[in-house]
Amino acid sequence: MLIGRRIKELRKNKGLSQEKLGKMINVTKVSISCYENETRSPDLETFELLVDALDTTTDYLLGRDKLIVSEDKEGYKTYLSKEDLEIIKEINKNKDLLKFLRENPKRGVEYIVKKID
Repeated sequence: MLIGRRIKELRKNKGLSQEKLGKMINVTKVSISCYENETRSPDLETFELLVDALDTTTDYLLGRDKLIVSEDKEGYKTYLSKEDLEIIKEINKNKDLLKFLRENPKRGVEYIVKKID
């Protein structure tokens, strides 16, 4: 019940009632309740509206992410998509690139963007 739990968690974190969220995405509060309880799934259009209304990503709602917690396990946590984790793994394979990006993150990104364009 990952999708439903995450919809409910995000809705509550934003201080939204089921009715308010439903109005934002043009469905009833009963539909929101069904999504949260996973007795019904939103269609693609409604799913996209949910993502926007909850200010999240499709990966997060679908459970295609990994929880990253700071080394001290306090004060910091975030979710990364599988694709983002793959990028990090590839960067970590190249020690010179990793060092450059750690020392000059802004310059490193500017360099990459320049090479792509």
